[in-house]
Amino acid sequence: MLQRVRDFFNTWLLIELGKGLWVTLGNMFARKVTVHWPEEKTPQSGRFRGLHALRRYPNGEERCIACKLCEAVCPALAITIESEQRDDGTRRTTRYDIDLTKCIFCGFCEESCPVDSIVETRILEYHGEKFLAVIGKPRSRPRSRDTNWLRSWRHRMQAGRWAKCDR
Repeated sequence: MLQRVRDFFNTWLLIELGKGLWVTLGNMFARKVTVHWPEEKTPQSGRFRGLHALRRYPNGEERCIACKLCEAVCPALAITIESEQRDDGTRRTTRYDIDLTKCIFCGFCEESCPVDSIVETRILEYHGEKFLAVIGKPRSRPRSRDTNWLRSWRHRMQAGRWAKCDR
């Protein structure tokens, strides 16, 4: 009987509503956690895996030997490699595609590469587009208006200024 009286007063006196408003009032004056991206950046984990990149030797030649281990180990089937034999007998890639809309950024491709050709950078702003690393051919997708980030990224990759690339 006492429980029914308590339930009656809780219902008609709107106790639950008062508790909810009290929580709202308490959070109204708490410190805000909103990040104003892109002006502010959230801190990245040391294990963050971002945009893929193909490394080159200091003479400008690509490291990739077209062994296709990264293509075989990719669980999302996001990597496509085409290769051909050179005149000197070595095999090199002619086309290396990574479909970033399929990629789950697991890092298996980076671990499986025997020559450390593919690395995952700390770049996370690539707009979800299909990223193509086409070797010796014109780009198959049109350039966007703002390509400064891509040029600077390529320059830094060629100079070897990524912490993860310097092994």
